[in-house]
Amino acid sequence: MSTEATTLKALTLVCTLKPSPAASSSEKLARDVTIELEKHGVTNEILRAVDYNIKPGVETDMGPGDDWPELRAKMLDADIFIISTPTWVGQMSSVALRIIERLDAELGETDDKGRLLTYGKVAAVLVVGNEDGAHKITADTLQALNDVGFTIPASASSYWNGEAMHKVDYQDLESIPENVDSTNKTLAKNTAQLAALLKQHPDLF
Repeated sequence: MSTEATTLKALTLVCTLKPSPAASSSEKLARDVTIELEKHGVTNEILRAVDYNIKPGVETDMGPGDDWPELRAKMLDADIFIISTPTWVGQMSSVALRIIERLDAELGETDDKGRLLTYGKVAAVLVVGNEDGAHKITADTLQALNDVGFTIPASASSYWNGEAMHKVDYQDLESIPENVDSTNKTLAKNTAQLAALLKQHPDLF
């Protein structure tokens, strides 16, 4: 299915613990995936979540000083939502978990047809790290995103794990590993095509 006639927007929240402008492997992978998304007519806005004050809580707005409503508005305006997270102690970052906690509020938000506001939107996840944990993080994140209403396409994840105890980060690699590059391409194609289908046929389901 071609996505050429459909304008699609993606939002990627990079969940590194490093504020801008520090180098980030999670952001590097997100930018690599963006190159593939653009081939399918998708524009991708990449934001570093730690640069915002995302207050703890499970409401759409936690009051004065909370930046989540701004990010949430961008998420609801996008067709594709991507979380890109590093791996720490085998787990997703605390920033990624904070976002998932805030997404719990979507369970109480519906449109005039009783559907969650995330209905018809596609989600994916990116994971980097120098230790194992990518499969568990992917499973936990995609399950959470599906629980709050996002549609998950096939192969909706891409990851890179370096060898345990080594010091090489994804951002330090001279080129994208062949398997990661292939996975990025598949993720971009599948998310773009499913998002286009849902956008063109909003009452399909």
